[in-house]
Amino acid sequence: MRDQLRALDERLSRAKVLPVLRAPSVRAALAQVRLCAEAGLDVIELTTSTPDWPAALAEARANHPERLIGVGTVLTKADAERAIDHGAGFLVSPCPAAPVRRVAKQRGTEFLEGGMTVREVLSASNRGIAKLFPAHVGGPQFLRSVLALRPGARIVPTGGISLADVPEWLRAGAVAVGIGGGLLSEPDLRAAISDIQQDSLTEP
Repeated sequence: MRDQLRALDERLSRAKVLPVLRAPSVRAALAQVRLCAEAGLDVIELTTSTPDWPAALAEARANHPERLIGVGTVLTKADAERAIDHGAGFLVSPCPAAPVRRVAKQRGTEFLEGGMTVREVLSASNRGIAKLFPAHVGGPQFLRSVLALRPGARIVPTGGISLADVPEWLRAGAVAVGIGGGLLSEPDLRAAISDIQQDSLTEP
């Protein structure tokens, strides 16, 4: 495993939860990043659906240099280049995206490529950490089935998953679990994240 990929894998494995932030503005995005950082989340994904996301990315990185902040919903060569130029620590797509893959390889940036079918997910896992999306369609049992074919695959399920569902996905073999809507409405996010991280350490 490449050093940069290993580092991302280790940070995701420790974090257990990957917040996927779709904010309506730069200001809202920065507030969301701050909440995630305060909750102890080490790896954070902003998305290109946020207006002026490059500015949000650059400022978030400046405000939280100790956090690994990437960009998701990256589907084009232009957005991949823009994200890396503004300091993205990694890129994420919801589906196979060859143009993004090529830019990531050329620029030395890790890419979590998305897929929904067995073929797409296994193909992405051949190159690094794969994203299973939308994960709720197949559920944890689908992830187990994929991992039965390739036990060493590193996969992050995302889409339609609540924070309460995270332990089940981790037991199914997820590296970490992407959470979007509902994450920041958690009354005590720090405690909820801590519980998930601690529980995963005590599981057989």
